[in-house]
This record gives sequence, structure tokens and C-alpha cells, in this order.
Amino acid sequence: MSIFAVKPLDVVIAGETNLDLILPGLPEALPVEVEILASNFHMTLGGSSSILAHNLSLLGARVGFASLLGDDAMGEIALTYLAESGLDTSLIARRANTRTGVTVVLPHGARRHMLTYPGVTEQIAVSDLDPSLLVSARHFHLSSLFLQTGLHAGLPQLFDHLRRSGLTLSLDTNDDPSGLWSGVLPILLDKIDLLLPNEVEVQKIAGRPSLEAALDALALRVPLIVVKCGARGALVQRGSQRDWVTPIPIDPKDVIDTLGAGDSFNAGFLRAWLDGQDPLRAAAFGNLAGALSTLRPGGVEAFRDATLRNSFFSRHQTDASPGYFR
Repeated sequence: MSIFAVKPLDVVIAGETNLDLILPGLPEALPVEVEILASNFHMTLGGSSSILAHNLSLLGARVGFASLLGDDAMGEIALTYLAESGLDTSLIARRANTRTGVTVVLPHGARRHMLTYPGVTEQIAVSDLDPSLLVSARHFHLSSLFLQTGLHAGLPQLFDHLRRSGLTLSLDTNDDPSGLWSGVLPILLDKIDLLLPNEVEVQKIAGRPSLEAALDALALRVPLIVVKCGARGALVQRGSQRDWVTPIPIDPKDVIDTLGAGDSFNAGFLRAWLDGQDPLRAAAFGNLAGALSTLRPGGVEAFRDATLRNSFFSRHQTDASPGYFR
């Protein structure tokens, strides 16, 4: 049975869902057999795909999210987070006798430890996604390619079907824990309209030693590449044209956590781009959404705070910020 139902959607996202357990205040070098006390604790929605889906929905897009959850308390909590964002939860399946994934995040200033149990993430397969129903969306996005190994065998054929059906396609690979950056990735690069890596990932994807060399190589294959460069903003590559989009200034004292900022950038970019905005304006709105994310722990808490979200966007309202929020 497919986990999809026919819905008129702006975008369908296929990806992983887990919870993030954030424990700040721990030393970077952790001794064994010693009880070490964290200074705080936060539990929030995690997973690059689910953070993107959640925040994109709160920006007013009609979002369908295809994901698997375990039949456990963690899955119930994650589903509540997703439902509260307003996205279509009918696309999410629970699998009996399995566990939802979890990531334990140990922040150390600009660096962090991330310890992940993937749970059911590796089990979702293309056979769970009915291709005939995906065409109810205008756009299809895939995040966390290398965590969703069960999807790999059928992805090239799925992408071909979606393209023939008129959908645009985007990909954010996120990190490859194996370090290989191979497998199905080279095939998919020739089938997408938009690639959304960060600065490190784009060099790994292209196998090049610099950002510029990576873009030179990938621009021959992908029509639009938007590279997230953190506090430096974003770099937009369209064919041979390359443009920097500078971020808005954020007081470093206001930055609490950069976890999920890249996924929030994706949400802002896709919201504006799918609304017909020029890629440079879409990247500017992506920078804005990414900046908002850093003002609370985790990737979704700043978006869940409606007062903070609306005041932040209103305060930074510019031509690049078209006012997308619920």
C-alpha cells in the first residue's frame, strides 16, 4: 500500500524523520566511566528532511511529506511536531515493530558531536511511493540521500517519471557518512533542476579541491546550484553566471544554535523560488529563513514561535522578503 494520497501540493519531500536530543555544556573530549552533567537539554524535531518540510509548511507552502516513523513514543512525538506545522501528514507511515531514529547533539561552540541511530530511515523504498500520485505536486525534493539507502535502487527511474510528468526536482545530499560520495549520486545529478549543498558538500560532490572548481564542474550538469555558506551568505550558480547573495547581519550574541539552519535556508529558498521569484531573491529569503533558525535551539523551534517568526520577518522585510508566513 502506498503511503501517498492524491493532494494538490506545491512540493512533496521524501525523507527521514527523527528527534534531536540536544545537550549543551559538555566537554568536547568525553572521558568514559564518568557521569558528566550537561548544562541544559532540548528535545525537538530532527532530520534534515523533516526540518525542511516543517518550516516550509510554516512559510505557507502546501507541503506533502513522505516519511516512515517507528511504532514507538518517539514516532508519536515527531508526528505531533509535523502535524502542528500544517503539512499533510497523510503521507507519513508508521511501521510496526520498528524504532524512530534519534540524534544526540552535543554542541561545543561552533563545533558539535552528532550521534545518530537511523531507525527506520534506511527502510523506506521507492516501492513505498506511488509515482502516479507524486504528480499531484509541482515539485519534488529529496534530502539526506546517503541516509536513505533503501531508496537508491529505484531513484533514477522515479526521477525520470517525475520529470516526464512535468515536476521540477531538487536535491540536498547532506553529508555522506561513508565518505565515498558515489553510488546513485552521479546518475541523479543529470536529472535534477536544483542542487542545494553547503560549501563542503559541493566540493565532495564534484570531487574538486575548491568551491569555484566544484561549481565549474557541476554547472555543466545542473542548471541551478545554490551553495549555503553560513555567515557568508549563499552563492548562486546559473549556467556560467555566479552571484553572491549576502546575508542579513545577525548579532552573534543572538545566535543560539546553527543546527538546521541549512535546512531552514532550503525552506526559504524553495518557498520563494516555487512562487516564481528570481533565484537571487529566493536565496536572499533563504538567508533570512536560515538566520531565523539560529535564534532558538534546534532546527524548528524558532519557526514554531509564531511571535518570534512574524516579528523577525517583519523587522527584516525587504524586497527579498515577500512575507511568506502563517
